[in-house]
Amino acid sequence: MAAVTMPEEPPPGSGVAPVSAAGFPSPQGQTGTSGSNPLSRKLRKVLETRLEADKEMLEALKALSVFFVENSLRTRRNLRGDIEHRSLTINEEFVSIFKQVKEELESINEDVQIMNNCCQEMTSHLKAAKEQTQDLIVKTTKLQAENQRLELKAQVADAFIAEFQLSPEEMNILRGARDGPITESFFKVLGRVKQIHSDVKILLRTNQQRSGLEIMEQTALLQETSYEQLYRWAQGECRTLTQESCDVSPVLAQAMEALQDRPVLYKYTLDEFATARRSTVVRGFIDALTRGGPGGTPRPIEMHSHDPLRYIGDMLAWLHQATASEKEHLEAMLKLVTAEGVEETMQEVVGHITEGVCRPLKVRIEQVIVAEPGAVLLYKISNLLKFYHHTISNIVGNSAAMLLTTIEEMHLLSKKIFFNSLGLHASKLMDKIELPPADLGPSSALNQTLSLLREILASHDSCVVPVDTRQADFVQVLSCVLDPLLQICTVSASNLGSADMATFMVNSLHMMKTTLALFEFTDKRLEMLQYQIEAHLDTLINEQAAFVLTRTGLSYIYNIVQQHKPEQGPLANVPSMDSTSLKAAMVQFDRYLSAPDSLLMPQINFLLSGSVKQHIIKLSTELICRAYSEVYSAVMNPDNEYKDPETILQRSPHQVQALLS
Repeated sequence: MAAVTMPEEPPPGSGVAPVSAAGFPSPQGQTGTSGSNPLSRKLRKVLETRLEADKEMLEALKALSVFFVENSLRTRRNLRGDIEHRSLTINEEFVSIFKQVKEELESINEDVQIMNNCCQEMTSHLKAAKEQTQDLIVKTTKLQAENQRLELKAQVADAFIAEFQLSPEEMNILRGARDGPITESFFKVLGRVKQIHSDVKILLRTNQQRSGLEIMEQTALLQETSYEQLYRWAQGECRTLTQESCDVSPVLAQAMEALQDRPVLYKYTLDEFATARRSTVVRGFIDALTRGGPGGTPRPIEMHSHDPLRYIGDMLAWLHQATASEKEHLEAMLKLVTAEGVEETMQEVVGHITEGVCRPLKVRIEQVIVAEPGAVLLYKISNLLKFYHHTISNIVGNSAAMLLTTIEEMHLLSKKIFFNSLGLHASKLMDKIELPPADLGPSSALNQTLSLLREILASHDSCVVPVDTRQADFVQVLSCVLDPLLQICTVSASNLGSADMATFMVNSLHMMKTTLALFEFTDKRLEMLQYQIEAHLDTLINEQAAFVLTRTGLSYIYNIVQQHKPEQGPLANVPSMDSTSLKAAMVQFDRYLSAPDSLLMPQINFLLSGSVKQHIIKLSTELICRAYSEVYSAVMNPDNEYKDPETILQRSPHQVQALLS
């Protein structure tokens, strides 16, 4: 706090006017002029001073207001002493406090001095120790650096060993497989060896070629040993798969997946499997033929040998099922194999497995076929063999498989004997050609042959061989049957009259057409038969028209009208063409018009088809109407000099056509 000093009173006799407590000069002390009096100037200066702008003065007054509480003469006179006393008290307090601070600082100084001395001593000791241990520190630093390098090398060596070496546990797994069974852990270790052998090739590209060669040699030896152990185990497993329904273990599938890296061992294992399964299939086939199923159900196939179709069908059905089962077993064993050509390999193995049943199958089918059970049955057997050849080929897939070859041979044999049977049947018919029956209908030989053809075609439609194969067989069957039939019918009718021959041929051809119309792939043959029928129908139509014209007397008249030329003179002058002859002929023609059915050839009634009969009558009637129209035109022609031609031919061609329609 700033101390406030009060002005002192001037001593008596000093010539200075006394000043009041407020700082104003006493009235009795004013002398001289106001402008030259210093007191006046000072007073004026004080009065002109603005206290609110003097911060120090304001602070002093604020401090004074703390203890100057009474404004009296005594307090004003003692103000200076109070201020000095207060200042002295404050200074004493400051000195007392600062003395404590000084003592504390001196204590701290002593402590710092002691610490400094200790530090100097320690520095001296450290310096001396550093001088003494300098070599040790250098050696320690070198050892630490060397230790770090060794630790890094140890880590690298551990990583290298972990990457390129098998652990003792893994080695024990590989060694344990020699005497014990193969487990899934064996394949994991084998895969690890394979991976090491593949990764070690990277070392050969660096400066670690020696290590790489050693590791590669070691892993190669381990691989060969492991694959040899795996092959022997898989071979033993395959030899145990001799049950009719075998279960391929997942471990065996893993073994085949691993062995695909060794093609020779892989192939030998498949051969062992095929050999085991082949004997099983052969044994199962013989048991199915002679013993039947478990407990006699199903019954032995040989018991149905009296029924050739069922006998062969049962054998082929058993083989189809066995082939599908063997394919499934092989797929289960090779399901993990990813090498190329797996499907071809499976087809080859399945073909080898089923090869053992080819001979017993061939012997039995040959016995049935050579016995010639009949053309229809031979044809059914041929289609059955073709069907199973197609079905089994979808499983085996290889057309060179022995089983497919055997079935194809039997199919060709049955087909050959079938066509030989048809040819023999046709030869017998040609050797003894029957004369047409009295009713000019189809002969018994034709009916018998068409009945045989109907049975063949019915079995052909019911077979399930591919469409293109069925169509090719169909064409060949029709050629073997229909061509000889047509020849037989032609030869049989060669000695008949034209009308009888046409009627017999139309009936025979119609019977053939009716038989073929029920089956597919017969369009071309039906078209050919229709052409032949139409040719013979033209003969019957002309014969019927000629028959009517002859019976009514118009035949002679119509011929003369057609042959007459204008330069020969009037038609009325021609013999037998006079009005009387024409009227007599018209009387007979009128009788025909009243009863057209009375003048039908006997052969027309022998026709088997009512539609064909009506067709012949219709077209022959058109010919008759056309002939009458020409005669009518000639008679009505004035150049022919007929008198009153309307009385001769009383009906116009339209009226005649209306009566006959």
